[in-house]
Amino acid sequence: MKNLLFICSRNKWRSLTAEKIYKNNRDFNVKSAGTENSARIKVNSQLLVWADIIFVMEKHHKEKLVQNFPQETGNKQIIILEIHDIYKYMDKELIEEIRDAVAGYL
Repeated sequence: MKNLLFICSRNKWRSLTAEKIYKNNRDFNVKSAGTENSARIKVNSQLLVWADIIFVMEKHHKEKLVQNFPQETGNKQIIILEIHDIYKYMDKELIEEIRDAVAGYL
């Protein structure tokens, strides 16, 4: 069973939607977090160590993770999904974009 971690800025729309989509899949353990101080759940060392694959919504999320957690991200697979902050939680188009972007990695 793989541990999937989804990251966006505030963990309110994109990464939380991704967590919801994959949460009930018996092949994965899924969590989500955000990079900002105002995030619903702020990313931390424990989450990064726990994750087998880290999916970030944009390039700047990966840059923040690598900068703030160099040891925890050193040998991790961090995938940039290129999903911009233009959607609300569980938006139909967002769900489709997440599924399409993630499909090749699972």
